Amino acid sequence: MHSTPNGSATPRRAPWGDAVARRARVRGALLGGAVGDALGNPVEFLSLDGIRRAHGDQGVRGLTADPDGVVGRITDDTQMTLFTAEGLIRAHARTRATGTAGSEYALVRNAYRRWLDTQNHPAPPDRGGDDPVRTGTLRKHPWLYARRAPGNACLTGLAAGHTPEPGTPLALPGPVNPQSKGCGTVMRSAPFGLVGADAPRAFELAARCARITHGHPTGGYAAGAFAAIVTHLLEGDSPAGAVLRAMDLLARHRGHEETTAALRAAVDLAVQGRPSAEHVESLGAGWVAEEALAIAVYCALVLPGPDDVGEALLLSVNHSGDSDSTGSVCGNLLGAHHGDVALPASWLAATEGRAVIAELADDLCTEFGQPVRWPEGRYPEC
Repeated sequence: MHSTPNGSATPRRAPWGDAVARRARVRGALLGGAVGDALGNPVEFLSLDGIRRAHGDQGVRGLTADPDGVVGRITDDTQMTLFTAEGLIRAHARTRATGTAGSEYALVRNAYRRWLDTQNHPAPPDRGGDDPVRTGTLRKHPWLYARRAPGNACLTGLAAGHTPEPGTPLALPGPVNPQSKGCGTVMRSAPFGLVGADAPRAFELAARCARITHGHPTGGYAAGAFAAIVTHLLEGDSPAGAVLRAMDLLARHRGHEETTAALRAAVDLAVQGRPSAEHVESLGAGWVAEEALAIAVYCALVLPGPDDVGEALLLSVNHSGDSDSTGSVCGNLLGAHHGDVALPASWLAATEGRAVIAELADDLCTEFGQPVRWPEGRYPEC
């Protein structure tokens, strides 16, 4: 801390280079996820053979049109990631204003309910009285009001209105969709690793918020491990180091074995030689949380260099299964490691919502990096 001329104390800022690198990585994580999402969206429900019939032996080689003929559209993966980030900003703003911590679970749940509005309404609905959910500026962007194959557990889980309680055992099934471990827990969880918390805290936040919609422990553990990996990447760790450290953290939790086995398979496969779609498919289809994480991790590990980002993203979507989710998670990882400057420029330029995503990333950095007074109504503390 240091004193300003009027004697008030302000947080000491990080060195300029560190702050710039951090902002580039946060931007990279959110924008990279959107790019991967947009790459995978048009081929999400195709088999690998179907992708190759449509796009050639190498599969998708760049952004392609969806069934409506539109290039660069994002899906529920990016939508929910943005609302996760918004919920965390608002929770931190409340803590700053009140001095009381612990609102993350309730405010992230409220953010997901704002996302649910985007799936149930053609345009931003009126607030209606003092409703704390229908507030803020993110919900006002018309392009978010699009239903693009959202996960059923996310839709039904939010209807349950569950707010996770701190301290409840993560090894036991949650009360909402207790048998569901769909990849919807993972694909929205990168922001938990971008707020400057240590890895155990990021893990816990992501794992518990997963239980808002998915009650199977593996769904929570995969989300937690993903957030921990992102945390380590943001701190400058290598992809391999980040994954191994997250696995060490995961191993402390009872019932971790399913998620650990998926990550171990990805790590082992990455050292076996030349990347291929067939290797990706050996890890699963990505419809469930641990498989989506494993595919994304494999692609980030086997093509780790800054000049490999495009190829790694393409590898992550050219497979039978949930291509947009694996592309999104892989993009989160690559962006958190290399920053936004390494993302393929032409793909980024064509990705839907790019300006809003970049602004939200900057706001996330600002909220968790220095004192800020937001314009009225942008991030209400509810």
